[in-house]
Amino acid sequence: MPKVYLLLGGNLGDRLSYLRQARESITQRVGSIMHTSKVYETAAWGKTDQPTFLNQVLEVNTLLSPEQVLQSINAIEHELGRIRQEHWGARVIDIDILFYDNLVQQTQRLTIPHPQLHLRRFTLLPLAEIAPDLAHPVFGQNIKQLLAQCPDKLEVKEYKEATL
Repeated sequence: MPKVYLLLGGNLGDRLSYLRQARESITQRVGSIMHTSKVYETAAWGKTDQPTFLNQVLEVNTLLSPEQVLQSINAIEHELGRIRQEHWGARVIDIDILFYDNLVQQTQRLTIPHPQLHLRRFTLLPLAEIAPDLAHPVFGQNIKQLLAQCPDKLEVKEYKEATL
């Protein structure tokens, strides 16, 4: 069964509640969650004049194709109230596909692996927690190695208030 790694994040409203609701919907629509990272808090990346984010990475076993996963997570985002107004803008929930097995794919709507995951500490740290030896199929390095080389210096800290 294919494994898909998803990054959840949000910086508006009850951030923990949105992460929890997203996980529940992912279980219902995408597949079984096999591993869940801790929740991490990070300053905004890309567009920095906004509230801090909570992020979490999930490993999910799925029977869906990558395109079906994308459709499902986009529907989940919409149902939870995500409004896409600006690139990298504030949002209640964001769900990104990081990896889908060892697939390398680029279409107009979907690029796998996520094209910027190696540049984002808030992605690599929780991913390294649950899959440190996972090899990036393009770069040929594992997640631990990518994290050690990551140019992003934003602080990523465990969110201690997280009761999931």
